Amino acid sequence: MASSQLHALRLILFFLVLGLMSLAESARPARLWPVSRRKRWIFHFGVSLFNTLLTRLLTSAPLLFLINYMETKKWGLSHALGLDGLAEVVATIVLFDMLDYGWHRLNHRIPFFWRFHKAHHTDTEVDVTTSLRFHPGELLLSCGAKALWILFWGPSLTAFILFEAAITAYSQFHHSNIDFPEAIEKKLRWLHMTPRLHASHHTVTLRSRDANFSTIFLIWDKLFGTFQEADYEEMKQLGLTEGRGTYLSAKEFLLTPVGA
Repeated sequence: MASSQLHALRLILFFLVLGLMSLAESARPARLWPVSRRKRWIFHFGVSLFNTLLTRLLTSAPLLFLINYMETKKWGLSHALGLDGLAEVVATIVLFDMLDYGWHRLNHRIPFFWRFHKAHHTDTEVDVTTSLRFHPGELLLSCGAKALWILFWGPSLTAFILFEAAITAYSQFHHSNIDFPEAIEKKLRWLHMTPRLHASHHTVTLRSRDANFSTIFLIWDKLFGTFQEADYEEMKQLGLTEGRGTYLSAKEFLLTPVGA
């Protein structure tokens, strides 16, 4: 599949999942919104648009160049293992999802990274629009992390774009303000991160906030000992203790890393 077709597919999936999750949480929200959803959409979509333009200008071209260069030279562990086709795509998505878990965990553990990542956690009303809420500095830092993954693994362009599409879609899914009946929740957890578990990751309570870091496959939290069961009492207060009244302020959002 051509690069242009892959990017078009990623864009279609972005709006499709965003729309479906918005409809789902409108029909049956897990938590009521105390503020205007319209205001949240305007703010977070504005953040997403700014971040998209920024990454297109500063990070997309270098990463794509690096992927193509590694492909031309046949460098990286994937080439050493002789992976191609569907096997390489699946292996890339699984491996990069594990590395994304590790990167997310580092964003909570390393104070410098947390200064940027906490802009995402200042949202006090987690819903599908929260998946659009990332500080531009965090995205630039994550570009550096992904460059290292590419140098190590040497993914195909197809696999990398499908991975990016998958983590975006899953982020939209598990940030959504929905909750599943217990029977469905248990089945989903065999493989996937769920909205209930990820809402728990967004609580003020440190016990649950420093847990449930997975994006696609829940196995990483269980394998590396960071899984915590969701607690509905804890989930009554989402976000952080600071900045609760200004979390939809563009100025405060951008200045989050320079705060305490």
